[in-house]
Amino acid sequence: MTRPLVLVGFSGGVDSSVAAALLKEQGYRVRAVMLDLWRESESCQSDPENCPAAAAARVADQLGIEFELRDWKDEFRRRIVDEFTAAYARGLTPNPCVSCNPEIKFAALLELAEEYGASYVASGHYVRRLLGNEVELHRGEAKKDQTYFLWKLQRQSLPRILFPLGELTKNEVRQRAAELGLASASRSESQNVCFIPGSLREFLAPRLESRPGPLVDLETGEIIGEHAGAAFYTVGQRKGLGLWKSHLERYVVEVRPQSNEVVVGPRWAVMHGGLEAGELNLLTEDLQGGLEAVVRYRARPVKARVVEIDETAGRLRLHFAEPQFAVTPGQSVALYRGTRLLGGAVIERALPTQR
Repeated sequence: MTRPLVLVGFSGGVDSSVAAALLKEQGYRVRAVMLDLWRESESCQSDPENCPAAAAARVADQLGIEFELRDWKDEFRRRIVDEFTAAYARGLTPNPCVSCNPEIKFAALLELAEEYGASYVASGHYVRRLLGNEVELHRGEAKKDQTYFLWKLQRQSLPRILFPLGELTKNEVRQRAAELGLASASRSESQNVCFIPGSLREFLAPRLESRPGPLVDLETGEIIGEHAGAAFYTVGQRKGLGLWKSHLERYVVEVRPQSNEVVVGPRWAVMHGGLEAGELNLLTEDLQGGLEAVVRYRARPVKARVVEIDETAGRLRLHFAEPQFAVTPGQSVALYRGTRLLGGAVIERALPTQR
């Protein structure tokens, strides 16, 4: 009997390396696939021995699994980088990883799975995959849980996606890598968006037509400072506003790219009682009963109530049990019941709370 083939999204880092090793130990045939999303090929041409793809290939060789690098740069640039830049131009604060995981990484792996006749695809995300009446995604290790980035996965694809690290902590993964003698065991993790090596402003400035403009006080309508370019600011921001009246405590309340205004106000103005969202995607039909909302990565879950939902239009309106700080258009709201990820949506508008 032929063992099932699994395609593993592979970077050569400690997480994907151990994920591949565990799958191999479980009896799967494993093939490692690294997607060239940004400039992997270019870095390999300039420094072939030390580029990420070469390092990943060496780890795959240690594990005794096949490795390949696939070019996905055009799709990544169009669907992630260009959309990311365009969102900032519209005054939004996007999260590119939320879109990249389902629309690029898993989509590519599932497409390649058809090419290779693979039964499953897998990744090194810290997510628990449980089988109930349907495939359920649950939070992984508390410090590394990555379910927030996966709410856009298509429900019908879940039976074909494996998450081998779901029951492990990061320390356990590193220990396992060390036991296997993998070069990735002590490799540091990247903390930045993969296509932004420096600051966000340095990345956006040459791509957007930004210019200085007024900081407008919400309560008085008075101009109380000058911003460096509306696209560089986000709801809830307090530092680096350049207020002329330095004694004022103000936060960004709204970004208005059409008039090139940034509206600032007191803290109460960025405490929100709910939200309206679009691009709704549900991983289950069961939204009955209580649920919790997470309005940004690592934010504390808050009890929420669905006031209105239109699955056909992909729209959702939620009210929070308690006010939330800086509910930001362009960010995602992920929905949970306990540890289970129910789905999510893209925040379009924050709803005010009663003062």
